[in-house]
Amino acid sequence: MSNMDCIFCKIVKNQIPCYKTYEDNHFLGFLDIKPLSIGNSLLIPKKHYPWVYDVPNFGKYWQVAQKLAITTQKIVKADFISFLTLGLEVPHAHIRIIPRWLNDHHRNKGIDATNIVKISKKQMIKIADKIYKSIK
Repeated sequence: MSNMDCIFCKIVKNQIPCYKTYEDNHFLGFLDIKPLSIGNSLLIPKKHYPWVYDVPNFGKYWQVAQKLAITTQKIVKADFISFLTLGLEVPHAHIRIIPRWLNDHHRNKGIDATNIVKISKKQMIKIADKIYKSIK
């Protein structure tokens, strides 16, 4: 897949809308449209890299993921956060930041990437806005 066909590159270029949770000069965070839990964000580099480990400022990438995770955990009142970096769904580096609860629907299976939750557009906008405005 070329960068021109990459859905995440199109999101970075504002060609496709997203529920933005974080943005700086290098990274963009947005709610997953197929969330594994409420508040599930994807954090991507703005420049196209196929894999998370290809991102040159790898340490900074994970620091931003941590900051987004901590803020999200407070907003959605999650018990903890899981991170997932399979990278097979979209060939653009992305870290899934997944709020978790001790008794959630993923409990006994680790993360079931097919077990998505339905969240209304109105609720997605509200959650994204709270996270984006609260992140420091």
